[in-house]
Amino acid sequence: MKTKLFFLFIATAMLSSCAIIKPGEVGIKQKFGKLTDKMKTEGVIGINPFISTVIRVPIRTINKEIKLSLPSKEGLNVQAEISILYHIRKEKVRDIITEVGRNYERTLILSTFRSASADVCSRFFAKDMHSGKRGQIEKEIQANMVKILEKRGFVIEAVLLKSIRLPKGLYSAIEAKLQAEQQAQQMTFVLQREEKEAERKTIEAKGIRDAQLIIQEGINEKSIQWQSLEVLKEIATSPNAKLIITDGKTPVLINDDK
Repeated sequence: MKTKLFFLFIATAMLSSCAIIKPGEVGIKQKFGKLTDKMKTEGVIGINPFISTVIRVPIRTINKEIKLSLPSKEGLNVQAEISILYHIRKEKVRDIITEVGRNYERTLILSTFRSASADVCSRFFAKDMHSGKRGQIEKEIQANMVKILEKRGFVIEAVLLKSIRLPKGLYSAIEAKLQAEQQAQQMTFVLQREEKEAERKTIEAKGIRDAQLIIQEGINEKSIQWQSLEVLKEIATSPNAKLIITDGKTPVLINDDK
């Protein structure tokens, strides 16, 4: 019994005298409240459980999701669900723990984001957050956060507006505006089509008029006499013609059946 207790004590002491650092983390020893200069990446790190501990800090990409109300340019409150993608530079871990503490996410990341998002969104209309300007808003918030956090050792990879809920009634107003714009575009198309049709009819009427003028200019006394002679020739050779009286201009046919 004593032997089992001894081995149990030894196993407990061994487990408590080491810490495991997972992939995507770094570990830094804190001995008598003071941080050591050496950091440990993934693996096992030995410690004295009576005088030291290990602080683990993730350096992989963190996805922090936040729900908050964003102000718009017209004074409305837009409910939003936003993701912040960020990671910490390995060489800055010790400084962050020393200067900010282990609650760096709440102290720096979230407070900086709330300030940046309120500043940027207040310059856009509520409908812009639900339109093609969403990407611009995301980039401007990210840029504002980078100015403050980059020098502290934080890399802001992206700010993503995942879900936007506009105030009641605004959806209907946006839909009505889009419908009015579509109707205006359709009316413009109809007017353009009518203008093209009017141009086509004008060109067609001009062509007919020009053709009639050409025909009228081609009809004169000599052409009429020539056509009359041609008709007279056809009548003369016809088996039905009996008697022709003409003055050389207009032939007159007399049929002996009458």
